[in-house]
Amino acid sequence: MVMRYLLDSNIVIFVLKDPQCIAAGRLKGTAAADIAICSVVEGELYHGAKKYGDPAKRKAILDGLLEPYASLPFDSACVPHYASIRDHLDRQGNLIGGNDLMIAAIALTHGLTVITNNCDEFHRPRAACRRLVRVRHASSC
Repeated sequence: MVMRYLLDSNIVIFVLKDPQCIAAGRLKGTAAADIAICSVVEGELYHGAKKYGDPAKRKAILDGLLEPYASLPFDSACVPHYASIRDHLDRQGNLIGGNDLMIAAIALTHGLTVITNNCDEFHRPRAACRRLVRVRHASSC
């Protein structure tokens, strides 16, 4: 399997809220084998599903949307990237959220481009990793 992209939770939320949005069209036009999600993003999404409306219905919708995509864990292979990114950002006094740090480490470990609408947050680990974490804005993915 040759994956190319790692979806951030905000992209999945855009697609759920507006199935006609640019990101939804791009997902439909991209082979499922090229797209991955990760355990961190899944946790964020399923937590959100529990917070609003009908949690069982929201879970079922998420299950259906995420089903075709491989899910990557934050595991021991990600730890060196996590440590390097965090150390670099700590030294600069330029921290990012813990979940985004793990997502960046997962992307680096697997050589994936993060697809996000949160470019401000992901720009920092990208710079820390000499541009190894590539970020695409939702409107340009």
